Amino acid sequence: MARNALAHKLHRPDDTFSLRDQLNGERLGGILLLTAAAIGFALANSPLSEWFSDLAHTEIGPEALGLKLSLAHWAADGVLAIFFFVVGLELKREFVTGSLRDPRKVSLPILAAVAGMAVPAVIYSIVVSVAGLDAALRGWAIPVATDIAFAMGLVVVLGRGMPPAFRVFLLTLAVVDDLLGITVIAIFYTANLSLIWLAAALAVIAAYWFVTHRGWNPRWLLIPLGVLAWYCMLQSGVHATIAGVLLGLSVPARPIGNDEISLAEDMEHDWNALSQGVALPVFAFFSAGVPVAAGGGDLSSVVSDPVFLGVLLGLFAGKPLGIFASVAIFRWVPGFALDASLKLRDILALGGLAGIGFTVSLLIGELAFRGDETHIDHAHLGVIAGSLLAALAGGMLLSWCSAAHRRSHDAGLEDEQGASS
Repeated sequence: MARNALAHKLHRPDDTFSLRDQLNGERLGGILLLTAAAIGFALANSPLSEWFSDLAHTEIGPEALGLKLSLAHWAADGVLAIFFFVVGLELKREFVTGSLRDPRKVSLPILAAVAGMAVPAVIYSIVVSVAGLDAALRGWAIPVATDIAFAMGLVVVLGRGMPPAFRVFLLTLAVVDDLLGITVIAIFYTANLSLIWLAAALAVIAAYWFVTHRGWNPRWLLIPLGVLAWYCMLQSGVHATIAGVLLGLSVPARPIGNDEISLAEDMEHDWNALSQGVALPVFAFFSAGVPVAAGGGDLSSVVSDPVFLGVLLGLFAGKPLGIFASVAIFRWVPGFALDASLKLRDILALGGLAGIGFTVSLLIGELAFRGDETHIDHAHLGVIAGSLLAALAGGMLLSWCSAAHRRSHDAGLEDEQGASS
């Protein structure tokens, strides 16, 4: 990665890769994320639970700047912005040079992404409304997200016989899911909006756009601009991670001048390691640290809680239902087409994998119920349980589909050999 303001005159390192290749290679990041979440969950349900709670609520930062936040809030509002910055870079490359550059070719995955978000939201809303818990309706968006790192990790391990179109479909769906999830956070989970601070944040992001479109990549300039944009966004009332997304989207996704690769690709390669190795594990450590008997009750009271049930059912049942039904219905409609190499059973497996919400679902739970620890705990437990069930069901279906595709491929080879002999 270039280190000075004249980097636009130099060729960048030979680190080109596709988004799909990057996601397929994130096993270590997924292991770190899962390990951090498991440690946090174990500590919250161990004799060290009081120490863990005190740690999560320890406040650090300059109070005069409005930055005296608990460590748990720093994890959700601060370091997670790195993850969203990488998401913004991925989105920018997908829109400019990737699978989303021609919406006509990805109309069915886009529709499936929308349906896969709408159905879980409806299921959650019905569950909490029937229970008379209208105040909890604010959490309707918790089960709408897909954690692409976990989902693609399972594809790498269990889906070796799947056709390439399966990964393209899942990746496109997840990218659209990320984009819509970010939009939901920006619109529905913004409190006390300050237009002055928001204008300041956008001005700093515009400066970031100008610098990067000059082909410059000096860390001494870009990192301070990014931190300033994050701070202004935090003060505006819009969730600060949105600054990360907008900064990522402002980076050029095509090579400039004599560059061999785009600045977005170069920065994504560098920042993804920090996102996968630090930001996501730290966030998961605090967010998954929820006692099973959350809210002072016992396990039975938790599993019967409407927020817990709504989130769990939304992820485990709503996601695959919305995705499968939309594809099954609209694949025959003009303008939509399912790749010939994919079967409906493959879409069912894909829907199961999409039910792994985790990272963004945990964040939305924090935003929806901030200040209400009981609802936050129940929502987080619902995310963990729903994601685990979705991973188990999706993984089993994926293994079955993968085996079926391998048998079909082997049978085709035998037929060709028989015909040639």
